[in-house]
Amino acid sequence: MELFLISFGALFSIMNPLGTVPVFVGLTTDATKKERAVIAFWTAIDVFVVLLLSFFLGKYILSFFGISLNALKIAGGLIIASSGFALLTGKFREHKGMKRDRVQKDIHTRDSISLTPLAIPMLAGPGTISLLIAYNQEYQTSIEIVTILVAMIVVTGCIYLILKSAHLIVKILGASGINGLSRIIGFIVIAIGVEYIISSVVEIVERFL
Repeated sequence: MELFLISFGALFSIMNPLGTVPVFVGLTTDATKKERAVIAFWTAIDVFVVLLLSFFLGKYILSFFGISLNALKIAGGLIIASSGFALLTGKFREHKGMKRDRVQKDIHTRDSISLTPLAIPMLAGPGTISLLIAYNQEYQTSIEIVTILVAMIVVTGCIYLILKSAHLIVKILGASGINGLSRIIGFIVIAIGVEYIISSVVEIVERFL
């Protein structure tokens, strides 16, 4: 249960689906309620596929490039922390490379927005991917793998429900409410990133003592 709460909390905070709500609303203004639900569903599916690939294939990427787990955790911690700072400063969209004018112009040339820009890079970005690669190296027993998979399923379910209700959430909370929640989540994300860096540095130092 503890591992589930840790992995769910980390994934939810780093992906921050609430921070994606304004983007989703902006890109689906002209869509019907049914079309929005379909886009939300496929976005969640795309995110889940990315999470699975990151978790199960990430170790081969580390092996191929000769990257150690501690190096990955430090790099991932820096990325995660930078995402947290972006949330705190209200620059989450720019941090993800989501300039509003460019996205609105580019969206008309796409058949679907579920994979990109919503799933990648808004939700399943480098921070999420590096976190799951690290999890794969740390947790290798069957029960731990199943627990993390359940956390992934629950997170993607939350993403679907949040995006499906995005227009309602905006009406209830407003832009200021969403920004306030995003900033709180940003603080948590920074703490997660710093914790990853500290744990890796401590492990490296202990090897030389």
